[in-house]
Amino acid sequence: MTIRRSTLRLLAAGLLAASLPWQAAQAAPADQAGFEFAVLGHSFKDGPDDAPLKKAIAETSAFNAAFVVATGIKAASESCSDKLYSQRKDLLDASGPPLIVSLSASDWAYCRNSRGRVNAIERLNRLRDVYFADDQSLGQRKLTLSRLSSTAKFRSYAENAHWEYGGVLFATVNLPANNNHFLPEAGRNSEFEDRLVANRSWLQRLFAMAQRKKLDGIVLFSDGEVGVLDEDDNSLLPSFSSKQDGFMGPRKQIRTLAKKFSGKVLLVDTHSDNEAEGKESRNRKAAAKVGAPKISWKGNLGHVSIDNDWSAIAVRPGKTPLFEVRQRATRPSAQARAKASTLRR
Repeated sequence: MTIRRSTLRLLAAGLLAASLPWQAAQAAPADQAGFEFAVLGHSFKDGPDDAPLKKAIAETSAFNAAFVVATGIKAASESCSDKLYSQRKDLLDASGPPLIVSLSASDWAYCRNSRGRVNAIERLNRLRDVYFADDQSLGQRKLTLSRLSSTAKFRSYAENAHWEYGGVLFATVNLPANNNHFLPEAGRNSEFEDRLVANRSWLQRLFAMAQRKKLDGIVLFSDGEVGVLDEDDNSLLPSFSSKQDGFMGPRKQIRTLAKKFSGKVLLVDTHSDNEAEGKESRNRKAAAKVGAPKISWKGNLGHVSIDNDWSAIAVRPGKTPLFEVRQRATRPSAQARAKASTLRR
């Protein structure tokens, strides 16, 4: 049988397209029609049982999100051992879509060694080695990331990563929920102060990049809620609280940068007990527990907390609102149940 040259060319083109890396497909015009990404909440926070996390990963894989962001890898009550870090990485790596890890306070800030002494910084550095050694996401499909550690001055801060998808810039920022790991009893807060400088440079770079590229929006993922939508306390009465707000610097910077940015800015956190948050934040979170999480807006600044299980967020270019939390079925599909069964083996 004679095969036409035109047919051969079509077959070759199809094979070439199939062999291209997944990253190259991101720039396809189809993304402009909109897409959805998933955010894993603290499904492990009630204890060391992996079942809720496995279930969430199976469901987001069946959902076929563009990518998944997991804020945190373990509960504060769990071990900070290398063994657990490695086991949890293997579990997260089973995600079908690309999965990006955004660290939480429970991963490192509460860690103690065998003598009961705090070893948060050592554990943070170990997490950087285990989870952020290269520029690839976790997951069966990979996503290429740009890390703050590519800058010589901030070579330690590999956990801060950004990626662009469908006209939106996404980024993780290490802002732990325990008041940004500000320790008033520790004298000079070297870890807090050094990370404050790194995050300041990181945020400046992200907004400058998004503005230069005229992107539709920026999405920032963190553990702690910065409180960008809260009203500042301008009372002239003296404060008798000795507790410093560890999020004050990032909050002011994000507000200032957002005012100069022409697109939308969405902050996503997955923690529910930020010690420094204001009354407005607590009220929003209490209302969100009644139903699906909702995004609250002030001007072009938005915020949503997702503190359990997982939620899907839709990105709709050219529409209002640009970002929208999608309602999802509480019962997993047959495909998700099958995936969960496979992960448990």
